[in-house]
Amino acid sequence: MINFDALNNIFALGGPVVAILFVMSVLTLAVTLYKIWQFYSSRVGHHRFLSQALNAWDQGDKVGAHAQLAKSRSYLAPILDAAMGNADRPGIDTRLDAEAGLALARLERGFRLLDTIAQIAPLLGLFGTVLGMIDAFQGLQEGGSSVDPSLLAGGIWVALLTTAVGLAVAMPTSMVLAWLESRTARERVFADKALRTILVPGHNTNAETGDQSAAQGHA
Repeated sequence: MINFDALNNIFALGGPVVAILFVMSVLTLAVTLYKIWQFYSSRVGHHRFLSQALNAWDQGDKVGAHAQLAKSRSYLAPILDAAMGNADRPGIDTRLDAEAGLALARLERGFRLLDTIAQIAPLLGLFGTVLGMIDAFQGLQEGGSSVDPSLLAGGIWVALLTTAVGLAVAMPTSMVLAWLESRTARERVFADKALRTILVPGHNTNAETGDQSAAQGHA
C-alpha cells in the first residue's frame, strides 16, 4: 500500500523539486510498462520461426520458408514476407531497409524521454539541494551567533534529500533504457541479417559456383 502521509512529508520537505521528480518517476514507470507490452506484443526477441524460415529459404525451400514464416507473430514477419515475394525486384533492398528502419523506429519511441529523465533527474536533484543549502545558510546568517547547530544540520539534510530523490529516479531509468536499447540493437542486427539472407540466399551462390565450375570443366 502507498503511504500517502510519507509522500506528503517528502513533498513538504523537498518542495516543488521533489514533486517534479515524482512526476518524472511516474512517467518512467508508464513508459517502461508500455514498452514491455509493446515488445511482447511485437514478439521482440522471439525469432524461432523466423530463423527456421530463413534457414529454409537459404537452402532453396521456398514453400517451407513461407510455411514457417506464417507461424510467426513477429513485427518482422510482414517485412520478410514482402522480401521473399519480391526478392528479384530491382531496388527492393532499399525499400525493405526503409520498412525495417520504420518498424524499429516504432520500437524506439519513448527512448528519448527516458534518456532525458535519466540526465535531468540528478541535475534537478542537485539544483534542489543547492536551493536548500542557500536557505540553510541564509538562516545561519540571520541567526547570527545564536544559531542552533541542530537547525543547520536539519536544513542541510533536507536539502540533500532532493539529490537522493534525483539519483533514485535517474539510476533505474538509465538501467531500463540500457536494457531496451540493447534489445532493439539485437533486433536491428537480426533484421539486417534476415533481409540479406533473403535477398542473397546461399543456395543461389552455391548454384552459381557450380555452374561456373561446370563451364570451366567443359572448357
